[in-house]
Amino acid sequence: MSTFTSDDGLAIAYQEWGIEHRGEAPPIVLHHGFAVDANLNFAGPGVVASLVEAGRHVVGIDARGHGASDKPHDPAFYGEVRMATDVTTLIDVLGADEVHLVGYSMGAIVALLTATREPRVAKLVVGGIGAGVVEVGGVDTRAVPSAAIAAALRAEDPAAIEHEGARGFRALADMVGADRLALAAQADVVHQGPIDFAAITAPTLVLAGDADPLAARPEVLADAVPDGRLQRLQGDHLTAVADPAFTVAIVGFLAG
Repeated sequence: MSTFTSDDGLAIAYQEWGIEHRGEAPPIVLHHGFAVDANLNFAGPGVVASLVEAGRHVVGIDARGHGASDKPHDPAFYGEVRMATDVTTLIDVLGADEVHLVGYSMGAIVALLTATREPRVAKLVVGGIGAGVVEVGGVDTRAVPSAAIAAALRAEDPAAIEHEGARGFRALADMVGADRLALAAQADVVHQGPIDFAAITAPTLVLAGDADPLAARPEVLADAVPDGRLQRLQGDHLTAVADPAFTVAIVGFLAG
């Protein structure tokens, strides 16, 4: 595990796989979803191993508030725009002229925002999101309100959480041993604003589980990106990454 310092002074952690393939093709940067890390989102389902087997250098960033990165409890340090700046800094650290960027859920919003302003993103894969990105400007808070998630994360007694979707996020945070107050700070400022899809020049693959309420109507997102295409997977927001098609689609798209 390595670290770099963000523009606002945080230590941001990242890990690398397939270092022996460095320079053979653009590095693949992975950005995980809310509460988890690259190991859970990408290594566990087999994406990392398959990419390395295909001869790729892979880099997984731990978003601020997650994994081995710093975890302040002040919402001023959070938001997907700040996380996108961290991705740009990581690309600088890697010294890469081009990268392939993959994001899931929160990480997909970060990846989209990065691609709107970072010409070094040559290919883009986003998963676990759908029409909500176009219609509300981020992860679909109509399915699970971010205020409900923040309240659930700060609740002393999980049994008192009334919103079913928010209860699931609390259970996930507890299961992975996350810093709940850091996650709540991110939930306080989750991105809800216009995204300049027209500025995305990278060919983009949208992956969405067929039972994922946070990725409803993913064709709306695929159509909003100039060079977007859609592949549907089996599963909901948590289980779609376990569909073998998730790994096959990422490896194939980034190799093509």
